[in-house]
Amino acid sequence: MAELLRKWKENKLFKVVFAVTGIMSTLVVYGVLQEKIMRVPYGPRKEYFKYSLFLVFCNRITTSAVSAGVLLASGKALDAVAPLYKYGIISVSNILTTTCQYEALKYVSFPVQTLAKCAKMIPVMIWGTVIMQKKYNGRDYLLAFLVTLGCSLFILYPAAGDISPHSRGRESTVWGVSLMLGYLGFDGFTSTFQDKLFRGYDMEIQNQIFYTTLCSCILSFTGLILQGNLLTAIDFVSRHNDCFVDISILSTVATISQFFISYTIRNFGALTFATIMTTRQLVSILLSCVWFGHPLSVQQCVGSVSLKLKP
Repeated sequence: MAELLRKWKENKLFKVVFAVTGIMSTLVVYGVLQEKIMRVPYGPRKEYFKYSLFLVFCNRITTSAVSAGVLLASGKALDAVAPLYKYGIISVSNILTTTCQYEALKYVSFPVQTLAKCAKMIPVMIWGTVIMQKKYNGRDYLLAFLVTLGCSLFILYPAAGDISPHSRGRESTVWGVSLMLGYLGFDGFTSTFQDKLFRGYDMEIQNQIFYTTLCSCILSFTGLILQGNLLTAIDFVSRHNDCFVDISILSTVATISQFFISYTIRNFGALTFATIMTTRQLVSILLSCVWFGHPLSVQQCVGSVSLKLKP
């Protein structure tokens, strides 16, 4: 039985199923929670949580602590395998990715943001060509184009009732789309550079996670101090216990998802990871529409169907 289990774990199909299941289950919960924190008011005074960098800090410090614990428990050293500046590059890019993602939720709904993430294949392909000198065939570019077309329909034609609590009208959509473009660019770079580090160094998943999230903790904490938002964010959380619970769960789920993401990138590469991510978008969209009552326009339904039926 033990030998059979070992062979099954070494099977590529098992690894794919493990990666897809882990990413979908954690990031669907993560997506719903992040929308709740950024778009649903707290308390009788209907206050909105506005400190996206504080969420980044909470997520990263949790992940850093867990990854350090895993390394120490397994008897492995905390020594850096790659030059520290390379971890720092991933960290900066990852912070910008997450900040753009949280800020965008102030101006566009989670279904819009989730569909936009389907276009992440394009920046991954671009960064893969630039950073790793990869070549892609015509089918890859066609698939990326069809996904982008579906995303464009979804973003450019929001339903009339789906407006932002922070801003209204076309200005809200344009600024939200701008933030999502920033998210896609930084996110594509992050996963591609992670792939490059895994291929260039004999690096454990926990090692990369620990150093990149440790750098992110330092950078996000410094940003909060410079913005003057650290104490304000702590005060908000202390006054709203339900917000504290949401952030705690979000940080836990973010930590678990980071291990699945790094596992996927190390074993299958950045483009495969981007492809897997598109498969979980429809589930996230439907769950958000049901949970938060987001209406869908006719054009958005067409865009969703085109994504679902992509080759």
